[in-house]
Amino acid sequence: MTVTRVVLIRHGRTVWNREERFRGQTDIPLDDFGERQAEATARYVASRWPVVAVYASPLRRTMQTATAIAKTQGLTVQPMAHLLDINFGEWQGQLAVEVAQKYPEMFRAWRDAPHTVQFPGGERLDDVRQRVTAALAEVAARHASETVALVSHTVVNRVTLCVVLGWGNERFWRLRQGTCAVNVFEIDETGDFTIALLNDTSHLLHLTE
Repeated sequence: MTVTRVVLIRHGRTVWNREERFRGQTDIPLDDFGERQAEATARYVASRWPVVAVYASPLRRTMQTATAIAKTQGLTVQPMAHLLDINFGEWQGQLAVEVAQKYPEMFRAWRDAPHTVQFPGGERLDDVRQRVTAALAEVAARHASETVALVSHTVVNRVTLCVVLGWGNERFWRLRQGTCAVNVFEIDETGDFTIALLNDTSHLLHLTE
């Protein structure tokens, strides 16, 4: 059976990750530690999953991470808008504690029933799900019997994995995605998925700040 192997990777750390700010579509770069995470991830992916293409969200933090991965394998990153992070609207740039104070009911809903939340001036998880479903179909059609890397964001990766697992978005928080986490799954010719690896950060254990 023809399959496409997908290596799904979250970007490295940013200052806003460390500060616990909502990032969304705000275009911020990796911090120094995030750059080191990206380099370690690049070496790890190259050692286990040689890829024929690297696709990434067009934001800087994902493009930086993807560039490290692509360079190690002699490739050039291909930006893919479907992998763009969720638009958090008015929450973008704010600390989690600030959002909890300003939007207490919505913040509780985000934690307890994420699939119900429409971010003020932004998107819903369903919007992300439509994008990633299209991305997976496009990648599978373009890369039958090949291995590709997708570099994206924690929200996008969680929703993608919900799709792969056949879960609804209500189970969004049941999936962890550390910075530079690696996930691997296959898409067969019928569109079914097989998962091989989830939230692997073992390649980062040697890194210290």
